Amino acid sequence: MIHDVLAPKLDVLFCGINPGLMSEATGHHFARPGNRFWPALHLSGFTPRLLAPAEQHLLPSYGLGITNIVARPSAKASELTKEELVEGGLALTAKVTAAEPSILAVLGISAYRAAFARPKARIGPQEELV
Repeated sequence: MIHDVLAPKLDVLFCGINPGLMSEATGHHFARPGNRFWPALHLSGFTPRLLAPAEQHLLPSYGLGITNIVARPSAKASELTKEELVEGGLALTAKVTAAEPSILAVLGISAYRAAFARPKARIGPQEELV
């Protein structure tokens, strides 16, 4: 099982759609070799060096956290049902309420639209709060 990396008052909480099979097998977010999350995190200036998925526990020291909308692993996000996404949106709302990150960055616009019933949401900052 893959666990959230959370702490109170994070600067940014990154939220994937759901764990992939490699992530589930290793217990680390975005664990598939070649996944762009960790390099993008570093190249965007969020971390001083490229972190490996096994170093996800270091994220809170940089003011960062990571979670998923849906906890169930799958080979493809398209295997998730709308009901799972809506339930996941409710669970994510509770996590955000408890952890109070400054920013929630959902990494998947289609999943965001389904989870929060916002079919016209666009990539970038949203007017509505989660």
